[in-house]
Amino acid sequence: MKIGIVGGTGDIGEGMAMRLSPVFDLVVGSREQDKAEASCTITRETLKNRGQECSLCGVTNQDAVDRAEVVILAIPFRHVVPTLSTLHGFEEKIVISPVNPMEKKDHFVFVPPPEGSAALLIQKLLPKEARLCCAFNTIAANRWKALDEELAYSVPVCGDDEEAKQQVMGIVNRISKLQAFNAGPLAVSPQIESLTPLVLNIARYNRMRDVGIQFR
Repeated sequence: MKIGIVGGTGDIGEGMAMRLSPVFDLVVGSREQDKAEASCTITRETLKNRGQECSLCGVTNQDAVDRAEVVILAIPFRHVVPTLSTLHGFEEKIVISPVNPMEKKDHFVFVPPPEGSAALLIQKLLPKEARLCCAFNTIAANRWKALDEELAYSVPVCGDDEEAKQQVMGIVNRISKLQAFNAGPLAVSPQIESLTPLVLNIARYNRMRDVGIQFR
């Protein structure tokens, strides 16, 4: 399975590449291919120093969409509309949104678009044939990059295409010690996305470094 990361040179994208490339065939996208290639070089060297092999290459965001079977949108919420407006070819692709619409004021606040969630907005921007799921929302960028630590979290996954959702859950379950849970249809995405500012607030006000969610 080939996975593409759109926005793969941001903090979350780079961290995800470090975790996914030893397991999956990965293409890392950026607006500038040179930037994607440089990020991949750093990832290769980081993993090589740990004795790990990986499979990844740096490409443009459009190439990441074109070459992948599964596309992860590792982009900040404010970049969702301008980024997706420049891309095409999502038909029949599985698309994963870990995007969280939030702001930091005195504390972190969930600020959804009129559609109700980032995922529901993305659904409107993608062709109807795209197979959109919401996943990975509650894992912070610094946790992805903390390679000496296992990711022992629960990951709620929602989506309207049941087969696509099962494939996404299979991807989740192959990464570190993550455990995927079927959270229902894409309409549940506001509840999933709003967990992230809650987790960040708990970490901040309780002076905790490693906060995530686990279902028992």
